Amino acid sequence: MSTKTRATDLFAACCEAIANGVLIKKESRQDKEFHFQNWLQDRIEDAGIQYDQAGRNSYPDFTSVNEPEGFEVKGLGWPGREASYDSNSRVPTGLHNGRTVFYAFGRYPSDATELEYPVVDLVICHGDFINANHDYTHQNKSFRGFGSYGDLLVRDRKMYVAPTPYALTHGATGQRTLILPADYEVDDRFECVGTLVRTETKDLIEGYEFNLTTNVLTPKTSPNPHSGMSHTFKAYRLKGALGEPVSMVSAEKVKDALPPVEG
Repeated sequence: MSTKTRATDLFAACCEAIANGVLIKKESRQDKEFHFQNWLQDRIEDAGIQYDQAGRNSYPDFTSVNEPEGFEVKGLGWPGREASYDSNSRVPTGLHNGRTVFYAFGRYPSDATELEYPVVDLVICHGDFINANHDYTHQNKSFRGFGSYGDLLVRDRKMYVAPTPYALTHGATGQRTLILPADYEVDDRFECVGTLVRTETKDLIEGYEFNLTTNVLTPKTSPNPHSGMSHTFKAYRLKGALGEPVSMVSAEKVKDALPPVEG
């Protein structure tokens, strides 16, 4: 049974705005974070999606009122860092608090001197395309007793670095692309431009140890019960859109494009 989503309407609204030259607008030169989010908020309204806007540090950035869906926004300067992004205290995934989560990646000129500039390219993808594990719950923990007097607090505040669709695929650069699980339904506005398969890894990291004397971080793994399982997605564009097909980048090339492991 196929699944419907309002992400198709949001994607179409974004494509129409880009084609019509609707620019990203900074509120001021100090606005370094929310300008693309504001642009996408306008597109959500264009699509007729009723939404609740969460706080600036809430997740996801927008939640649909009538559908159990949410939209997380990731703006990226171009040229610049495009293969990965930092996720502070939040593991990317396609399901959060009973809502399906979609990620909207938009790139814009990083060297723009004006307060208005265009969207260079766009990918809206189901969160499972980045990480299909729905079981992990992030928590910050701490302990006291560190230091010579035993009264320093050590906080374990994790940051996750995730690959973007620009690193995971060929064919997304300079285009507008929608990536959905293969069983999702799209209407006749769209055409499929690629089948994308992600395969689960052999082992899962279940924990880690950090030695405060040697500064060595050691991950602990366990066998993945879903090792080798394939997750199939479809890449779509609006009919008539130009551009090459979308395909997966090899796992080895993705790892090469990501930031190196520290230490």
